[in-house]
Amino acid sequence: MIDLRVPGDKSVAHRFLILATLADGESNFSGVPASLDVGSTIACLRELGATVEDRGRGEFRVAGPSSWRSPTKPLDCGNSGTTARLLTGLIAGLGIEAELTGDSSLLLRPMDRIVYPLQAMGAKLSFVDRPDRLPVRLEGRSSGGLRTLRYRPRVSSAQVRAALLLAALAGRTDLEILDRLRPRDHTERILRAMGAPVISEGQASGERIRFPGASWDRGLQPINAKVPGDLSSAAFLVVAALLTRTPVRIREIGANPTRTGFLRVLAEMGAQVDLTETGAQAGEPVGDLSVEASALRPFVVDESLVPQLIDEIPALVVLASRVEGVSVIRGASELRVKESDRLALLVSNLRALGVGCEELSDGLRVHGSSAPLNGVVRTEGDHRIAMAFGALGVAPGCAITVDNVECVDVSFPGFWETLTEVTSGEDMQ
Repeated sequence: MIDLRVPGDKSVAHRFLILATLADGESNFSGVPASLDVGSTIACLRELGATVEDRGRGEFRVAGPSSWRSPTKPLDCGNSGTTARLLTGLIAGLGIEAELTGDSSLLLRPMDRIVYPLQAMGAKLSFVDRPDRLPVRLEGRSSGGLRTLRYRPRVSSAQVRAALLLAALAGRTDLEILDRLRPRDHTERILRAMGAPVISEGQASGERIRFPGASWDRGLQPINAKVPGDLSSAAFLVVAALLTRTPVRIREIGANPTRTGFLRVLAEMGAQVDLTETGAQAGEPVGDLSVEASALRPFVVDESLVPQLIDEIPALVVLASRVEGVSVIRGASELRVKESDRLALLVSNLRALGVGCEELSDGLRVHGSSAPLNGVVRTEGDHRIAMAFGALGVAPGCAITVDNVECVDVSFPGFWETLTEVTSGEDMQ
């Protein structure tokens, strides 16, 4: 069995770094991924006055509490929607002036899902050029704080929750979120590990999150933690291992139960996957994931599970293309507003390779087969599309060229080298 490691989970790394800037003391992190997205968060935090020290080899020191300031130029969030949305919430809570922008891809992604509830809290922010799109300008506050918000999100999103929790935390106000689904809960877990009274309650109609910020008179405790390996990045290696029937073990990976929908689908497909918890880091479970050669069957994914495997859907789709039968994904319209319209791009690329595939309004239907697949894949600069078809390309009988291999650096620098470890059958560490 080949032992592999993947970069730290960028969803967790963003939150570790941002929340540490609000803590009463020094926090230290290891395993911070060298991804471009996390680099965008670090650069923006520094522009806002936070002390984020890079000690090399993925280790960072964050000195809180920060001496916040209004930046002298627009904050460049690069390609990172997490950076843009979380920092908009943080800045709204701090009540300082700032403008956030990003690259051409990020400028196409929706922002109303956080701007409107933040406006309902009393934050002064607006769109600079086009409704629902970056750049977003925050005007600061001359007096008074944010108002209590009781909110039922239109989109079940971990980024929406995180943005509102950051605003309530920095603005010291009460917040209640009533969600019909349960997205990733990294922010809530980390906040509780840092001493914040965030309450999560399951309900028949979904989940209720409460934060009594107005009455909480303490500060966040600093933390020392290692960022768990990114399950979203590992998903593409898991697919490659299943397609090549190569046993692999991926060490120290995030085992958060709101992130393991991908593994549940694999188990339903008949895949021999085993996630063994080995510990926790600041409220985040960590474990080792092992994958054995398996006979697979098609799957069906509906809306209820999508928030817990949204980033892994491209990996599942390419795997489905090599499994005899019809696999279906519904309730995934959120994929249309990622770094690309992932639904459309997955379907067009699969068809170009010779796979039977139908695009649905909120998902797709894949007709799997073992026929040889050959051709060039168009990524539109989307890292997960590149990694998905890179994994598909190692399957027996496939000869696939990815048009932009560098875009994977957004989340997984070194992906192609690690993929070679799977295909060669040799541990190259």
